Amino acid sequence: MAKLNIAPTKSNLLAIKEQLAVSTEGYDLLEQKREILVMELMRMVEKVKLLERDMDKCVEKAYPALKTMLLTVGGDRAERIAHSVDYTFNITKKPVVIGGMSFTSIDVQLPRRQLFSSFKGTFPSSDEVMADFFELLSLLTQMASIRTIVWRLAMEVKKTQRRVNALDKMVIPQDKETVKYIESVLEERERDNVFVLKALKHKQDSK
Repeated sequence: MAKLNIAPTKSNLLAIKEQLAVSTEGYDLLEQKREILVMELMRMVEKVKLLERDMDKCVEKAYPALKTMLLTVGGDRAERIAHSVDYTFNITKKPVVIGGMSFTSIDVQLPRRQLFSSFKGTFPSSDEVMADFFELLSLLTQMASIRTIVWRLAMEVKKTQRRVNALDKMVIPQDKETVKYIESVLEERERDNVFVLKALKHKQDSK
């Protein structure tokens, strides 16, 4: 590893040692951060897997129910039923802190489901379809929030890993090599000074 191109002086030695201490502490902190982020990322990935499983189950139930409803009531009547349904969904943002990072999650407040089946014109199958798609909407909203968080966590892990690698592979070794070089030069100068002083003393004593 190449050393820094600076003059081998005591002041520079102190400065590089201080820089090395800061870099080493920064490396330890970043490594801890990386480990925390990786753990949180793995936890969120598990959530995604569970949600995907629930969504698959919900889709397997919802779309066949929709097909059954269409076969039962017919397309025209199903369209009229759809036009008679009026729901308001409140989508809100909420802050979430994971691994020391702030995220924005979305939350859907599902309205209280109404029953539209009656003896005239509508059927229980329509209510079953709406119940299934209510559940699917809730799962899709959760998935959208979690996938966004997972993506940002993965990017932060990647960025932190680059910084850890830079400190570990370049900055810290370079600082250590520079400290070693300056110390060796200063020691050599000290030996030269001692030799010169001894030579001068010997010269004075021989007069």
